[in-house]
Amino acid sequence: MAQLRQVMLDELQRRNYAPITIKQYLRIIDEFAGYFDRPIEKLGPNHIRVYQAHLFRDRKLSSRTVRQHVAALRFLFVKTLKRAYMLEYIPFPKEERRLPIILSQDEVTRLITASDSLMHRAMLMTLYATGMRRTEAATLKVADIDSKRMVIHVHEGKGRRDRDIPLSAKLLEVLREYWRWMRPKTYLFPGTVNGWRAHVPFPRR
Repeated sequence: MAQLRQVMLDELQRRNYAPITIKQYLRIIDEFAGYFDRPIEKLGPNHIRVYQAHLFRDRKLSSRTVRQHVAALRFLFVKTLKRAYMLEYIPFPKEERRLPIILSQDEVTRLITASDSLMHRAMLMTLYATGMRRTEAATLKVADIDSKRMVIHVHEGKGRRDRDIPLSAKLLEVLREYWRWMRPKTYLFPGTVNGWRAHVPFPRR
């Protein structure tokens, strides 16, 4: 298992998968192997069928989460073990489509107003005004705020793609107020090390 895990890790890195995706895939494969307590090389279509049913029936996972497991299993069997025929036996489950819960403008205003610090207020307004993901906001750098072009540069976002997001005058005003107070040097929203503010990104969680 250790050797196969290393081969899969090498293959993921060779294809330039994001570190968080690599971590998720390896965790999923460890869980898959642990469920049957047998060498993965000896597992086949019937095991995958049983395991997918287990994810829904016993673990009560959502279809979106099961799709992540399927993607990892496909990579394992097709890309790592070179069993292209296995695609037929590892189907993606039908995805549930639900309408998102959208806050009203009044609710958003009350949420931002209730923040207990200028930093939290700036973070909430950045997320709301740009629509960026929390992981993207956590790793924003001061240099990513381009007030001349009125855009925010996002590096290696979803799919490891870079993009520019419009920067509103209102958000820029709040970020400037926040910068004068916090004086961040590297990351716009710095995290902490041993309880002290440091030049590290804010925790993604």
